[in-house]
Amino acid sequence: MRMALVILMAFLSMAAYAQGLTQGFDAPFQISYATNLLVGDSYVTLTNSGASSSVPFPIQNGNLCVNVYTYDPAEELIACCSCSVTPNGLAFLSVRNDLINNTLTPAIPSSVVIKLLSTVSTATCNPATAGNTGNALATGMLAWGTTLAQTSAGVWTPERTPFTPATLSTAELKRMTSLCGFIQTNGSGHGICSACRSGAAGGAAKQ
Repeated sequence: MRMALVILMAFLSMAAYAQGLTQGFDAPFQISYATNLLVGDSYVTLTNSGASSSVPFPIQNGNLCVNVYTYDPAEELIACCSCSVTPNGLAFLSVRNDLINNTLTPAIPSSVVIKLLSTVSTATCNPATAGNTGNALATGMLAWGTTLAQTSAGVWTPERTPFTPATLSTAELKRMTSLCGFIQTNGSGHGICSACRSGAAGGAAKQ
C-alpha cells in the first residue's frame, strides 16, 4: 500500500511538472527585447517543441505560425510578420535586417520590445488574424533572444536569454492584431517585417 502511494505521488509530481512545462516554457505568448541596435545586431531564435503535434507518422503535424510584433520604446507597433516553424525545426530573425529594416515609422529605434504569439499553422500565417477561428493559439514555441551588452571593460558582448512566457489578455490580443491589420492595410508595404530564415545566428550564451 505504501509503495503504491509513493508511486502515485511520483506520477502526480511528474504530471504536474509536465503540465507546468506545457503552460510555461512553450506558452503561446512570449516577450523579450533587443537593445544597443545602433552598435550591432540582435537575433531571435525559434524552435517548435512539438507540443501541438498529434500525428507522428508518416509526416508529423503540429506546425506553428510564429507571429512577431515589434514595438519601439514609445509603445508603437512598428512592424509585424509571421513564419511557419515545424516541430524540431530551427529558424531565426535578425532584428536589424528583418524586424526594423522596413518599419512603419521612418525613425529607426535603438531598442525594441518583441512579442511572439504562436498559433496553429494554416495555409498562410497572418499576424493580423492570430487567435481567430482557424488560427487558434497553440503551445510548442520556444524562443531565445540575443542582444548586445557592454562589459565593464567597455567591450560589446552578445548575450542570449530565453523569451519570457506571459499572460495574454483579450484586450492585448485585440490591440496587437488590429494594429497589425492596420499596418497591412494602410502602411503601403511599410511595417511588414521579413520572414524567418532557417538555422540560427547569434553569440555567446549569457553566463
